[in-house]
Amino acid sequence: MSQRNLESLDVEAIREEFPILEREFDGQQVVYLDNAATTQTPDPVVDAMSDYYREYNANIHRGIHHLSQEASIAYEEAHDRVAEFIGAAGREEVIFTKNTTESENLVAYAWGLNELEPGDRVVLTEMEHHASLVTWQQIGERTGADVEFVRVDDDGRLDMDHARELIDDDAAIVSAVHVSNTLGTVNPVSELTDLAHEHGALSFIDGAQAVPNRPVDVDEIDADFYAFSGHKMAGPTGIGVLYGKRELLEEMDPFLYGGGMIRKVTFEETTWGDLPWKFEPGTPQIAEAVGLVAAIDWLEEIGMERIQAHEEEIARYAYERLAAEGDVEIYGPEPGPDRGGLVSFNLEGVHAHDLTSIMNDHTIAVRAGDHCTQPLHDELGVPASTRASFYVYNTREEVDKLVAALDDARQLFA
Repeated sequence: MSQRNLESLDVEAIREEFPILEREFDGQQVVYLDNAATTQTPDPVVDAMSDYYREYNANIHRGIHHLSQEASIAYEEAHDRVAEFIGAAGREEVIFTKNTTESENLVAYAWGLNELEPGDRVVLTEMEHHASLVTWQQIGERTGADVEFVRVDDDGRLDMDHARELIDDDAAIVSAVHVSNTLGTVNPVSELTDLAHEHGALSFIDGAQAVPNRPVDVDEIDADFYAFSGHKMAGPTGIGVLYGKRELLEEMDPFLYGGGMIRKVTFEETTWGDLPWKFEPGTPQIAEAVGLVAAIDWLEEIGMERIQAHEEEIARYAYERLAAEGDVEIYGPEPGPDRGGLVSFNLEGVHAHDLTSIMNDHTIAVRAGDHCTQPLHDELGVPASTRASFYVYNTREEVDKLVAALDDARQLFA
């Protein structure tokens, strides 16, 4: 690992740990601004996963040989490390899944199908990712529960007066994104959780865009469930995390079944194992858990507060540069404490997909589409938007390249 100046954020030293950022296409160096979809992976994470495969690759909890013991310890301790990172009480409250989407589905099926009934209300927000919206929509259809949405105001923030109308004694669960992957809005998740608890409802917070770039304490938020993914926080793909309060997880039945999650099996019945293993059947993501721990170590060495400050500073600069262009429409709140590190926008007269293609000609990686928030885009009155999203290794110079590339689009579509 290269040495960092820990007194100030040395972005150039950080970038040295990402060889992919040195890649060139047609002589142009990659400008990677698609971090809300997937962040890049630093060398220490890749090395940790390679070490697992080279030195102690074995299945866990199934063997008494040395390799299996080493792998089992690493996998179990990964739960402890994640619990420490997010402020959970212990490994029993940390379930490893494939991604945030599977975490949403786990709660929806293991809790929602059993607990929801006609007359209950599931409260979402208009800025929900499809992982939440579609999942609870389907559970509502199966159980007869009503699914309703807290409005987003013209500034891109939640209408909290509307939230207080919807979150009443009929509400059974409130599911909300911590940070919108389209608007960049940082939602008042503690307030939403408090509202839910005042009326006897549970809360589920989608932290996929929050945990990677800001300190998150699930105990402080008091969420009943909280989910995020490794691949958005400098970690590997294929692993997500579901935090759940222990008393709730103990009451819930498993979502998936198989080996490794049982206590006893007979031909007549099966009893479940202890937490967190009862929700992790089959061979789990051992290498990915090792990589996730390495990513957490890497992030904490830099400091989550500093990562947040850097990302928000780059996003603010991008917002201001784009806003000054005059023919660019930006979505979401103005820069401030309730806006995270991304900017979604449209260039007048140019479809987002065309603009993204032109950006790619400049080797600038951004994303176009509805960003898995199609209903939100319907409310915004646009079919798609272009999203530039930032992380700890991005620079102002990369933002300047993004803005400069807009001129090509203007000329092509003049």
